[in-house]
Amino acid sequence: MRFVMDMLYLLAALGYSPYLCYKMLRHKRYRFGWAQRFGKISRLDPDKKCIWIHAVSVGEVNATRTIIEQLEQEFPDYEIVISTTTDTGFARANNLYGDRLQIIFFPFDFWGIMKRAFARLRPSLCVLMELEVWPNLVGIAHRKNIPVVVANGRISERSFSRYKIIKPFVEKTFGKLALVLAQTDEYAERFKQLGCRPENTITVGSLKYDTAQITDRIDGAEKIAGELNIAGEKLWVAGGTGNDEEQILLRVYRKICDTKKDNNLRLVIVPRKPERFNEVAECIRNFGFPCIRYSEIKDTNNCPKSDSQTVILGDTMGDLRKFYSLASAIFV
Repeated sequence: MRFVMDMLYLLAALGYSPYLCYKMLRHKRYRFGWAQRFGKISRLDPDKKCIWIHAVSVGEVNATRTIIEQLEQEFPDYEIVISTTTDTGFARANNLYGDRLQIIFFPFDFWGIMKRAFARLRPSLCVLMELEVWPNLVGIAHRKNIPVVVANGRISERSFSRYKIIKPFVEKTFGKLALVLAQTDEYAERFKQLGCRPENTITVGSLKYDTAQITDRIDGAEKIAGELNIAGEKLWVAGGTGNDEEQILLRVYRKICDTKKDNNLRLVIVPRKPERFNEVAECIRNFGFPCIRYSEIKDTNNCPKSDSQTVILGDTMGDLRKFYSLASAIFV
């Protein structure tokens, strides 16, 4: 089993490596943490027992807050280690926990690499956020009698369809999970169909609701409004946008501006991926709109004069929720 997995991983790595090199060179991603990705991991306090939590990117990292707060209260003598896969997830984890917890990049799921990671971390519990069920991680944990828990579990329809094709292969891994805490009954049923034990699969709701801030304003929002001179204006904030969505939004915004239905509506675009910031800035200009990049004026008093047709590009990390709190309308 481990040999087959490692061969599949190796073939995938060979196929993915040109794209990875492109990302590193063109977008400056995946340039850090390679020693950790190969299992060379250290602990802040090796004498303590360890809880290993893995969250892929920003959304999963944000969802860990309730879990970590509870674990710190219930198990103060344990060290919590958080691993992430993406650069943005790593940055978000450091922003939330970097002053007190060890943050690492997730090791590649090759048997030897994962075995080295377990030897260095020596976890007593592994918590996987949403759907990070890696075969070698689960297999090694099972051999060592270390429980693996899926928290905030979800399986999308697309992922479920793919897993069903290889169900005889994945159900052995899913069957080794100690506990699955699913967001909905539908997700729980999908976990069961893929091999999770029914008695250990429970619906508990989404952690993202628990970590949401219910407030009229987010700290730092007024600072953004002042820096951009948009206090009191009506904002249409498009957050987490992906490929081609900006063009659709800009076409709609052009119609609004041309028909003068709302001369006071300002458009703010916040792309999901940082490597697309320059691309989206160029897209805005190609549509004939002036563009203000928030990264160029953040923490300064140098906002250029702008009119209602000037589009604001939110090209910084950690500010999307602040823009949301200022919005009159939101597109997600």
